[in-house]
Amino acid sequence: MSKNLFVKNIAQLVTCSGREAKRGAEAMNDIGLIEGPAAVVIREGKIAYAGLMDGVDPELTKGCDVYDAAGCCVLPGFVDSHTHLVFGGFREDEFQWRLRGDSYMSIMERGGGINNTMKATRGESKEQLKESARAHLDAMLAQGVTTVEAKSGYGMELEAELKQLEVVAELQQEHPMTIFPTYMGAHSTPPEYAGREDEFIDYLNREVLPAVMKQGIARCCDIFTEKGVFDHAQTRRYLAAAKEAGLKLKMHADEIVSFAGAELAAELGCLSADHLLQISDKGIEALANSQTVATLLPATAFSLKEPFAPGRKMIDNGCAVALASDLNPGSCFSCSMPLLIALATIYMNMTVEEAITALTINGAAALGLADQTGSIDEGKPGDLCIIRYPSYKFLSYHFAMNLVRATVKDGHVYAWPRTEL
Repeated sequence: MSKNLFVKNIAQLVTCSGREAKRGAEAMNDIGLIEGPAAVVIREGKIAYAGLMDGVDPELTKGCDVYDAAGCCVLPGFVDSHTHLVFGGFREDEFQWRLRGDSYMSIMERGGGINNTMKATRGESKEQLKESARAHLDAMLAQGVTTVEAKSGYGMELEAELKQLEVVAELQQEHPMTIFPTYMGAHSTPPEYAGREDEFIDYLNREVLPAVMKQGIARCCDIFTEKGVFDHAQTRRYLAAAKEAGLKLKMHADEIVSFAGAELAAELGCLSADHLLQISDKGIEALANSQTVATLLPATAFSLKEPFAPGRKMIDNGCAVALASDLNPGSCFSCSMPLLIALATIYMNMTVEEAITALTINGAAALGLADQTGSIDEGKPGDLCIIRYPSYKFLSYHFAMNLVRATVKDGHVYAWPRTEL
């Protein structure tokens, strides 16, 4: 049910106002800051007013629950635009192998990696998968996340792919979070198709994609375009079929080696190109001259002990940059917003303002939702993140700590006990 809510006495109101991605340093540093005392009024779950306290029409607050922000900072709810939310099993042993120096690709080649999770996901019931995914959603909500993307891709065959998407659909009905479902049948090549990648793409397009469309849950399609995984020709065939079927497009690109994935994503009109640790200068130029968002996943680079994506260079060259967690059981078993902000600001040379933009309006743009969420603008959902301090700058200064006092979703307040020092 939608709610009426009056949030008052806000020290700083960060609106990130806009309805499209913010590109380049000047735009990404413009977070629409309103120095308080400020207020937000939510009517029927939608933002009806955001501005100074003395500009609130008393008639607008009638019938509203009142939340006293008491000198806290309020931001848009965070948008986590890249996760592998639904999966079975864990890969804690593989993480230790990586710590001793084994490469991600070498682990995949000996049966670990994505195919390890595929076996567990195929073997678990829908109820087991849903219980695990719900726990992650709860953790995200407590960190101020109000919209999250959830990929399939650990099934890589008809029944298991549909099962993952069914879990997403049921959680959307049961959990307050807005969940954006993405079909990713081409996450890796399963053992039964080893060495026959073209045949696997044919199988996905011929049998799995039509069933996914009939199911009616997925809104987007993704593929792991990488040397040794899926090449450009395979990517083109897979995404062309998805686009013809009516799905939006995304790509995992240029993660392990420079593979001209960003250029291909821009050419194909993808919503986003994700990872981009090894993006080329030509790739940066292609993204800057397109509508495709560069979605960076610094917690994955941190986990893999790889160099971070060149976020500073991308922003300075006019790209729209988003940040996301890449929650998954292998390369990044974390959905930490505080960690993302710390890595982006301390190690990737992004300003805290750019990091906030990347986790709000640009994250929404990476899902094609910038006109619907990701900012505090009239008519958008009443999704807010309320932190315990008077300034947004504490998000990077009090680093790697969860500063969220309350998350507001569609006007409903979810408050959390104070745990940080």
